[in-house]
Amino acid sequence: MNASAELLKELRIERNAPPPPSSSRPKWWVLVPVVAAVAAAAFWFGAGRTSAVEVQTAPVVAMTNTTASASVLDASGYVVARRMATVSAKVTGRVLEVLIEEGMRVEEGQVMARLDPVDADAQFTLAGAQLAAARSQMDSLMAQVRQAEAEATRMAALIERKLVSTSQYDAAVAQRDTLRAQYVTAQRNAKVAADSLEIARNGVDNTIVRAPFAGVVIAKAAQPGEIVSPLATGGYTRTGIGTIVDMGSLEVEVDVGESYIGRVQPGMPVEAVLNAYPDWKIPAEVIAIIPAADRGKATVKVRVALHDRDSRIVPEMGVRVSFLDAGRVEEPEQQSPRGVRVPKRAIVQRDGRSQVFIVQDGKVALRDVEVGSALGDGRQVLSGIAAGQIVVLDAPAELKDGDAVRIALP
Repeated sequence: MNASAELLKELRIERNAPPPPSSSRPKWWVLVPVVAAVAAAAFWFGAGRTSAVEVQTAPVVAMTNTTASASVLDASGYVVARRMATVSAKVTGRVLEVLIEEGMRVEEGQVMARLDPVDADAQFTLAGAQLAAARSQMDSLMAQVRQAEAEATRMAALIERKLVSTSQYDAAVAQRDTLRAQYVTAQRNAKVAADSLEIARNGVDNTIVRAPFAGVVIAKAAQPGEIVSPLATGGYTRTGIGTIVDMGSLEVEVDVGESYIGRVQPGMPVEAVLNAYPDWKIPAEVIAIIPAADRGKATVKVRVALHDRDSRIVPEMGVRVSFLDAGRVEEPEQQSPRGVRVPKRAIVQRDGRSQVFIVQDGKVALRDVEVGSALGDGRQVLSGIAAGQIVVLDAPAELKDGDAVRIALP
């Protein structure tokens, strides 16, 4: 009983007891709101920095007189060479030396490479020996023919005097005729041997690879020690020594859509601009319209001749051409073109209106524009933006006016 009373007494709460002494160190739960505030600030700061949309941009270009008033159609194509050849040897052999390098100019007939001529030289030597043997045999038979003719002549004189029999005369004549036939055969054998020698000489000449026309080397395909063959045998056998291009045969090939091919005519003036030199306008002219269409691309190929010959023009360069209206090109005074030129990828259609995003101080501004004619891969914009401004290409659907953007590196 006393034990139970003591236990109950220990469990009693003293309401007038003094509070326990407080610790000088703050409790950990007091720091929770501070840490949460710092984390939230860091999150919103980082979110603000990464919310900028990465976009591609392009400058707005002012229109030119030619593009605005004289061009009836723009198209893109490539510079091609009408005269280009991959030069190979006529025979299979091991390359002894290569005398060309990329960028080197060669003349017609200039030696480009040599093959090992050991086999060809041996064949040439053999053919020469066979010709010498045939001619020696021919000389021997010629001497025998002369002797047989003299013998037959004597027999003819003796038979008239009845000093020899007819059979002896006939034998002398037969011997003469036989030797004459053998001599003719020897002559033909010598002719065959001479032809064989000429063929062997050509075989030696075939080990020398020469340029078929004057041009510039654009590729070196073989090295000394490699095996080359005019036939594609597979494996490690090369089929060519190098590729040369006649730079005087360069022209432009462009693909024009079927819907617009009616605007192009042979002899039509053209202005070509190389992608590598956008400020250089090259006068050109339509050579021909290839009478065949590509059903896959729905285009027709057009050949364009360049009037300027320059070392800067090389095969496979990209080029943009403008087909010009000859009647308007020759006008002495043309009005200043309206508007500017932007890539087609910069124009977006929203709510039935043509708009573009321009970049200003790290943000985009949406502008309504008035779109004009098509200019190849660009469009004429008559109003809404000015030359020199930067527009967004392929704007995302979620991009809005005033959004922060980050320009992507090219």
